[in-house]
Amino acid sequence: MTTTPTMTLDQALATLAAVAESAGVQAETARGEGSALAAAVAESAPGAAADWAREVGGGTTQDFFDAASRGRRWRGAPTATLGALVTQGSTFSLPYAEALAEVVSAACGLGEPTMNVIGKASVTAAAQLTAAGGRPAISSGESTSSATTPTEQPERDRQLTRAASEKAAEAAHPEPEPKAATPEPTPKTVEELLAELDALIGLERVKREIHRQVEILRVERLRADAGMKRATITRHLVFTGNPGTGKTTVARLVSGIYASMKLLSQGQLIEVDRSELVAGYLGQTAVKTSEVVAKAAGGVLFIDEAYSLTGDQYGAEAVDTLVKEMEDRRDDLAVIVAGYPAPMEAFVAANPGLASRFRTTIEFDDYTNDELVKILTLLAGGSDYELTPEALRHFRELLATTPRGDTFGNGRFARNMLEAAIGAHAWRLRDIENPTTDQLRQILPQDLDQDEQGETA
Repeated sequence: MTTTPTMTLDQALATLAAVAESAGVQAETARGEGSALAAAVAESAPGAAADWAREVGGGTTQDFFDAASRGRRWRGAPTATLGALVTQGSTFSLPYAEALAEVVSAACGLGEPTMNVIGKASVTAAAQLTAAGGRPAISSGESTSSATTPTEQPERDRQLTRAASEKAAEAAHPEPEPKAATPEPTPKTVEELLAELDALIGLERVKREIHRQVEILRVERLRADAGMKRATITRHLVFTGNPGTGKTTVARLVSGIYASMKLLSQGQLIEVDRSELVAGYLGQTAVKTSEVVAKAAGGVLFIDEAYSLTGDQYGAEAVDTLVKEMEDRRDDLAVIVAGYPAPMEAFVAANPGLASRFRTTIEFDDYTNDELVKILTLLAGGSDYELTPEALRHFRELLATTPRGDTFGNGRFARNMLEAAIGAHAWRLRDIENPTTDQLRQILPQDLDQDEQGETA
């Protein structure tokens, strides 16, 4: 199988860096983000590691898989930089998303891409574009007379990205003559962000608690403005629940809400796990953790599976450093720790510094079957696919036979199913020279049963 991306990964990363610099983001940050996203998309392709290292300027196979581990969190959600740009209302949100989509397209040329890689690329690019408002999802019942067809969409994305690249180059290297000033970005309001929260599928208990937190913080701010005594109210939160229940998505909205309420100066979300806080030997962990916190200053630091920091002296050093940083930056930093309920309770209770700062726990319930069907339908629409009624019925049958335990992926299960189905769909159409628009768009029941080689799973 061969693919023909319009840019090499190196060229796509250069475009991404140019857009980032125009938006006031360091080029190195954007290249690192794009490199990780490309690795996450291409990690299953034979030979991808060597190609990736050559395109990004060097690295080992371990570097490739470490980057893929960091980038997987962005296959279904906007990257950290894109999320911050969207929250700030930056005019560079869409150009940056389009440049990320080009990076994802370029990743399909690494190694020998499989159908699974193509599926991941489609869903990942759609996630970035949709976050920036570049590709609104089309529901199965909506008229598509004026919509872009699947065959037209890649070319449209390439045209938009080329235009973004040209604009970025002009902004990065302006000509001497005066140019019109770039309009100031308009950050999203609290009301707009809460509306986005309310529009999420399911999570009713979470929504109620976030609304309650917003009102508590709003009243506290009003009391402070009126010169009244202030209660000690922490903005730090504990999120508990199984994987794929929307914790990162809600954390991103919380970061924007805090920024809109002037509780934080920027509102970016920095998501990390143990590997990004802990170094290989004592002494360096404190430095590494402090560097991560510095990046999150002005926004939210989101630590997934935070209980993995317990049990050894390296994790303890990271926690001690985190507690100190939370105190030093208490006026412009929020920390959200997340993981399974019981281990998170033990994690917070084990350190007095954490227990005094994390007083609010928000529980994320598993999605119901109906909610997972809605999630799959929206994900498919965002990638310009449509599941037929028969395919949706079959998805329900698969859900009914899938064990529900701590390892069940919830929303990730739906996303992984779609990625595999897109690959199976492409394999099914391999011998059709001129498929119809419906054939290009529709996911059939058998696509949900096949692996990336087109064989029955």
